[in-house]
Parts: sequence; structure tokens; C-alpha cells
Amino acid sequence: MDAGVIVLLIQVIAGFIGGTVIGSRIENVNLGGLGNAIAGAAGGIGGGRILSALVPELSGTESMDLGAIIGQVVGSGAGGAVLTIAAGLIKNALTSR
Repeated sequence: MDAGVIVLLIQVIAGFIGGTVIGSRIENVNLGGLGNAIAGAAGGIGGGRILSALVPELSGTESMDLGAIIGQVVGSGAGGAVLTIAAGLIKNALTSR
């Protein structure tokens, strides 16, 4: 399997977990199970790509060492959580009108 595909899978899974956890813990940003998962996965990809652009050593495309994997998991999990929070706040702002 290509390293780029592995990195993408790590980003999706870590973002999925980050979005699901933060959505279930903070009631004001909860999008429901599927919404949290989708927002988290999308945020995981975005967060992982931004992290890879800012710190190329963590991209994992050259070599998949433990540091690159941990960096991708942390960055993608945080990206998933951030996008889930943003989407939940936007949804709440629009539905409260």
C-alpha cells in the first residue's frame, strides 16, 4: 500500500475519532452521531494536510516512522475536533434564529 494512502487513512480515522469524541462531550456542538463522524473525518483530512504543509517531516510520504504517524494522528484528531466544533456552533447559530 502506498504511503500516501496510509497517511490518508490515518487522517480520516483520527479525525473521525476526534470529531465523535468532542461532539459527544460538548452538548452545544453535538451534530448527532453521523454528523460528528462526517465533520470529524473531513476535519481530520484538512488538519492533517495543513500540518503536513507546515511541518513537511510529519507528512509521512517519505518514510512512515513513528514520529510521522503520531504527528498525523494528533494533527488530524485535533482538526476533526475543531471542524466539528465549528460546524456545531454554526448549526446552533442558524437554528436559533
